Amino acid sequence: MNNKWYKFFKYILIGPWLRVWNRPETEGLGNIPPEGTPALMVSNHQAVMDSFYFPLVCPRQLVHPAKKEYFTSPGISGAIQKFFMTSVGQVPIDRDAKDAGDNLVKVTQEVFDNGDLFCIYPEGTRSPDGRIYRGKTGMARVAMNSGVPCIPVAMIGTRNANPIGTWIPRPAKVRVKIGQPVDPHQWARDHGYNPNDSAVWRPFTDFFIQQLVELSGYDHVDAYAADVKKSLEAGNGYPEGTEPDWQKMQ
Repeated sequence: MNNKWYKFFKYILIGPWLRVWNRPETEGLGNIPPEGTPALMVSNHQAVMDSFYFPLVCPRQLVHPAKKEYFTSPGISGAIQKFFMTSVGQVPIDRDAKDAGDNLVKVTQEVFDNGDLFCIYPEGTRSPDGRIYRGKTGMARVAMNSGVPCIPVAMIGTRNANPIGTWIPRPAKVRVKIGQPVDPHQWARDHGYNPNDSAVWRPFTDFFIQQLVELSGYDHVDAYAADVKKSLEAGNGYPEGTEPDWQKMQ
């Protein structure tokens, strides 16, 4: 992949400023395969800016999924937003569609066929409080369908730099840790599963969420982030069993 606008934003317009402002540190960049080798990058999701900070430090161009609304908003602002999202490698995904899973597999396979990297957030949405939430099985479905290496990516400190509801990053330090690649088909066979059987999706997803927990040092919540957000937005607080220990998180 060789997108000139992507490079313009990364190396000229946005990237240099973010490097000074947030001083990103990296660990494990050598685990990313060389150009031309496809891989699924599996990341926790702390902030909107995750999709800026990881591409900033990644030696290869990334493709991210983005909700379709970013590509369909009307007017001049909508056109600008669509242009930017397309330029930085985002592809539209209708998360509410009945065939969302099939569409995700199709889109990612096109990326892999081109020898590129696709980055996915298995939590499905940003964490409401910085902890790592239960993963959705779409990432495992993509992994087992393609058989490409799956690589965990821990985004650390990005929520402090870009809290929910903010647009201008704060001068907080961010870190990106990349773990060891995992062969999804080999993992399935080693754990007694058929890679072509949907029964492997949940355990493989849970395994990767645990990888992100260990890499990041963040606590794990065995609930979907979207469900917790809905409860909070409705004024019902955290569902029972998901309440954070704020003292521990400080």
